[in-house]
Amino acid sequence: MSARGKARRRAFEILFEAEQRSLPTGEILALRRRNTEATYGEYTEQIIDGVITRQAEIDEYLTTYSQGWSLDRMPSVDRVVLRVGAWELLFNDDVPDNVAVAEAVAMARELSTDDSPSFINGLLGRLQQLKPTLLA
Repeated sequence: MSARGKARRRAFEILFEAEQRSLPTGEILALRRRNTEATYGEYTEQIIDGVITRQAEIDEYLTTYSQGWSLDRMPSVDRVVLRVGAWELLFNDDVPDNVAVAEAVAMARELSTDDSPSFINGLLGRLQQLKPTLLA
C-alpha cells in the first residue's frame, strides 16, 4: 500500500471511530496519541481536517446526488469512505480525480459490503462529472 493509501486508511479509521463513538475527531486523535505509539503523517491530518472543515458541503453533495439513499440510511463505513473520497475528489487538487474515486472504491471493497464498491463508484463518479459546476 502506498504512503497516501496508508494515510487515507488512517484518516478513515479516525473519522469512523469519531462517528461511532459520537466524539469530536480531535478527541479521538488525542486519545490515540496518548494510548499508542502510532504517528499520523501530514496527509492523514490533511484529510481529517479537510473532511471536518468541508463536511457540511460534502454531506450536502452526497445527499443531493445519492439516489434514494439518505446519509442516515447509508452504512457508516460507506458514509465515511464517501466523505474521504469526496474531499479528495473535490477539494484536493494534488490527487487526480480518477485516483480519488478508485481509492475510495478500493477502500469500500476492503471494508464494506459487496454492494458498496459499485454504490461508491456511482456516487463519486457522478460528483466527478458535476465537479466543474459544483465548484464554479
